[in-house]
Amino acid sequence: MEEIMHELRQIRREIDEQKIAIDRNGEKVTEKVTQNINCILEDKFKILNENYEHIREKCENQEKRLYFLEKQARKNNIVFFGIKEMETSYSNLESLIVNFIKEHFSQELDRRDIQEVRRIGKKGERPRPIIVTFCTLGTKINLFKNRSALKNTGYYITEDFPQNILEKRKELQEQARIERVKGNVVRIKYDKLIINEKKKTTGNNKRMLSTSPENKTTKGAETNTQANKKNKSQTQTRRTSSLSEGILKPGMLNYLINRNTNNSADPQQINNANI
Repeated sequence: MEEIMHELRQIRREIDEQKIAIDRNGEKVTEKVTQNINCILEDKFKILNENYEHIREKCENQEKRLYFLEKQARKNNIVFFGIKEMETSYSNLESLIVNFIKEHFSQELDRRDIQEVRRIGKKGERPRPIIVTFCTLGTKINLFKNRSALKNTGYYITEDFPQNILEKRKELQEQARIERVKGNVVRIKYDKLIINEKKKTTGNNKRMLSTSPENKTTKGAETNTQANKKNKSQTQTRRTSSLSEGILKPGMLNYLINRNTNNSADPQQINNANI
């Protein structure tokens, strides 16, 4: 009986060990499967991310192209405000714009100079703005340069901007007002704020002019200093040579010179000299 119990205990122990081994193997298998799944998912996410970046770059390029095309399409446009709606047809509207330009800008234009003209917005109490597309950019520039002719007339003109640019310009107006309070010259060019800082007052220039004699004196002093330095260096050089020569007395110096001359002279030259 005891042997049977011993065998049963041993069998149970083996079963427990096998169970533990199976659990460990199951954990390893689960870990490997999880790693494989994670690797597959990472590869797929990497591909998706690359595709997303590619699509995002394409969209950005398309937006830039659309922005450029819209800007180019509007560059010959001028928006006229305040002109009453008296036209009954497209031809009347063209004639209205041609006569308006002739009256207020003193420029003779023909219908052939206008590519398109149309009103925008919904009808209301106020007259709707008119967008005029000119055939040439030069015509648009000449008219826009003379926009001051509409001062105190109740009419005014602006450039034709896309909606997002109009919103951007509205945001820049507040910043432009702050810069003008500081005294800076500010202008908004398309969607950018250009700031010219306030120049220095004439008082600073006067101070600069008042100090100019001192500058001249300083320059003269610097010139004299440089000349003195040059003379000083030359004097020092001369002084050095005079000191080296003054070590020997004049009588002994002449003696040594005559001695060296006599020793170095050729006997034949001496005989020729004596003859």
